[in-house]
Amino acid sequence: MTPEELQAARDRTVPDVVSGGLRVLFCGINPSLMAGATGHHFARPGNRFWPVLHRSGFTPRQLKPAEQSELLRYGLGITNVVARATARADELTAEEFRAGGQILAAKVELLRPQWLAVVGVTAYRTAFGRRTARIGPQDHAIGRARVWALPNPSGLNARWTAQTMAEEYGRLLACVNHNTADPTFPATPADPARAAEAP
Repeated sequence: MTPEELQAARDRTVPDVVSGGLRVLFCGINPSLMAGATGHHFARPGNRFWPVLHRSGFTPRQLKPAEQSELLRYGLGITNVVARATARADELTAEEFRAGGQILAAKVELLRPQWLAVVGVTAYRTAFGRRTARIGPQDHAIGRARVWALPNPSGLNARWTAQTMAEEYGRLLACVNHNTADPTFPATPADPARAAEAP
C-alpha cells in the first residue's frame, strides 16, 4: 500500500459487519487509513484486535482483517463510533464523537445485540457523555444492549499488553457466555491503573 493510496482513503467509510441479534457488537473509534483503503476493520499493521479476539476466546483461530465477515458465524460484529477514516483518532472532533454516539445508539436499538463493546474508553466517554467511565461493564444500557468499555487495541496503547487486553476481553466473553452482567464473573478484576486508561 503506497502513501498515496493511503492518503486517498482519507474520509472513506468502511461498511459495518453486522446482523440482527448479535452476541457482541464491537465498536471501534473510527477507521484507519488502512481500513479505509482495504475496506477491512482494524486493518492497520500493529493493531491487536484480531489476535486479542482469538486469544480471549471469541474466535477459535486468529482471523485476518479480510476474513471479517467470518465474525457473523460467531455472533459478533463490528461498527465504529465515527464512520470516516483518518490517520489518527485525534483528528476527530468532540462534535463528531457526540453525533456518532447518537447514530450508534440508533443502530444498536435496531440491531439489538446483547452487548455493545466500545474499544476505546475515551471515545466512549466523549460519545455518550460519560466522563468518569472506566474500562469494564458500564452502568447503563442502550436499548436492550448492555455496554462494556474495552481497551483500545491500537499498537499506540502501550499501557495494555496483548495478554492483559485478552484478559479484559475474556471477562466480557465470560459474561456473554453465562448471560450475566456481573463484572466479578470470573473473579479477575482489572488492574485499577489500567482500568482508568484513556487510549
